[in-house]
Amino acid sequence: MITKELIARINELSRKQRTVGLTPAEKEEQQTVRGIYLAGIRAQVKGMLDNIEVVDAKQTAVVEETTVEIEKRK
Repeated sequence: MITKELIARINELSRKQRTVGLTPAEKEEQQTVRGIYLAGIRAQVKGMLDNIEVVDAKQTAVVEETTVEIEKRK
């Protein structure tokens, strides 16, 4: 989950990396927090895409065959 504290820590480590450099432990932490951030972004995008409904000009729902197949596998 993306929190203000997570973003603040990412920014703090980024600033430190540009100025004085990071210790090996800080580099590892930087990779970890970036991974958490990216996982959160991916989850948000997936959630938005899962809720999209395509409609045609007559405002009827259009479901592609591939979408139905994906839902069956879940």
